Amino acid sequence: MNSNEIPVERHPLKPFLPRGARLLMLGSFPPPRNRWRMDFFYPNPSNQMWNIFGLLFYGDAERFVDKERRGFRQADIQSMLAEHGIAVYDTATAVCRMNGNASDKGLCIVEKTDLSALLSDLPLCGDIVCTGQKSISVIVEDYGASVPPMGMASEFILGNRIMRLWRMPSSSRAYPMRLHEKAGYYRRMMVATGILK
Repeated sequence: MNSNEIPVERHPLKPFLPRGARLLMLGSFPPPRNRWRMDFFYPNPSNQMWNIFGLLFYGDAERFVDKERRGFRQADIQSMLAEHGIAVYDTATAVCRMNGNASDKGLCIVEKTDLSALLSDLPLCGDIVCTGQKSISVIVEDYGASVPPMGMASEFILGNRIMRLWRMPSSSRAYPMRLHEKAGYYRRMMVATGILK
């Protein structure tokens, strides 16, 4: 199959933008639908994002795991995000999967998310967290931000706002870092942004 025959996938989810959100978490694009265990972001059980959040907010990596259904507790995740002022979306709204899988390396971005429009619905948001290399590269290319060291932030201007761009380790199990190490990076960022005390 050549690149002209690869179908374009449009983003299947709406941005999750709770009122009063101060932090916007951006991934790249959802995995193929056959990997989903809920209709929300990071739906693949092999992704550790909700294990990380379980550790951060409850001290329990399994807090959002629904073992009976082999999935996640979507309503609990959304409630936790809204309570702590965390919005979630992705940096691409349309992609081609060059390899047909969930890997960022095989994603060809056809249409990028309009970050300015997204942030217009988040007037209190001053921090953007990128959860992988693909997502941070989009922000750097399009908005003139510099790539911060892992676990750190760099400032950039977007419209009339000074934003901080945070770079976090990927929550994919394929990323070579233990769960508790990843959670440590996210914890330090959450403390620095005031989400966690």
